[in-house]
Amino acid sequence: MLHYLFTFSDNIITSGIFAFFTALIIALSCGNKLIDFLHHHQTKGQPIREDGPQSHLLTKKGTPTMGGFLILGSGILSSLLWCHLSNIFVWLCILVLIIYGGTGFADDYVKVKKQTPNAMTAKMKLLLQFATAFLVVWVVSVNTAENLRYTLTFPYFKNFAINLLWFYIPFGMFVIAGASNAVNLTDGLDGLASGLMICALTVFAIVCLICGTSLATDFQMHEIAPCAEIAILCCAMIGGCLGFLWFNAPKAKIFMGDTGSLALGALLGTIAVMCKQEILLAIVGGVFVMETVSVMIQVAYFKKTGGKRFFRMAPIHHHFEQLGWNETCVVIRFWIIGFILAIIGLTSVLI
Repeated sequence: MLHYLFTFSDNIITSGIFAFFTALIIALSCGNKLIDFLHHHQTKGQPIREDGPQSHLLTKKGTPTMGGFLILGSGILSSLLWCHLSNIFVWLCILVLIIYGGTGFADDYVKVKKQTPNAMTAKMKLLLQFATAFLVVWVVSVNTAENLRYTLTFPYFKNFAINLLWFYIPFGMFVIAGASNAVNLTDGLDGLASGLMICALTVFAIVCLICGTSLATDFQMHEIAPCAEIAILCCAMIGGCLGFLWFNAPKAKIFMGDTGSLALGALLGTIAVMCKQEILLAIVGGVFVMETVSVMIQVAYFKKTGGKRFFRMAPIHHHFEQLGWNETCVVIRFWIIGFILAIIGLTSVLI
């Protein structure tokens, strides 16, 4: 919107910087007010899993949830201010944030209202997630050049790609819904998911900047012009996540909740589909993948062995807590892994 008033905002990098700081300032300014509001309406805070680490029952009890509103609100508002609103990819990203955020909010609301860790059924969540993902993948495909519409690219192999034809639609749906649930599973320790999101979004901001401009030719990438504006949106969401992290750092004053985690994960998947870097997402978001796989292994092993556990507790961040690592140690070490994976993923683009 502001590009109509300021000519310098036509520069993607400049707009991205302003979008980042706008979202950051909004989040920092509104954080305490949101926490007070949520405390007033959530007298008991987010219910804590009784089968989780026992220390959480003492240290996290009474902490309000739905902090994802801080990230989504600041990120969306900043994006509306600094992105070209004629870009359909921008509106798709905002739609994803609103629908998945709304789904997460409904889940969080029931949890707080009934004081239960389990609210919406898995089937209900998946139905909403996949229905939205289908709409997004279809619209993205229609608005992508025909020669790239159903293409799957591979990191480090820039001249190699596979045309999945109509199989790309369900594949893209799986990427978006899968990323949404992966981030949701990761959001179990103070600052963990938001810190990892900052790493992943930074990589995709750079990827979108390259593939959305003439730089795509220099880096042997497919040029997808609408992605340039998504780089700005990524910067806005990074600012929102960083502002939220100020309040979510140990000991957290507020939790992200499903309101934030489902939406942010879906956004990552959506951006990966837009810039045709779905496999890159699996690399950059390797910690999210690891968390999801740990839960799948735990469930499968539990059923096959009649009640035995492969990990001491899943998702895997709780396993390390049970091994004696304190929460901050787990978070920082997982951040380090996320940062390393982000660098590895970025080299596939830049080299």
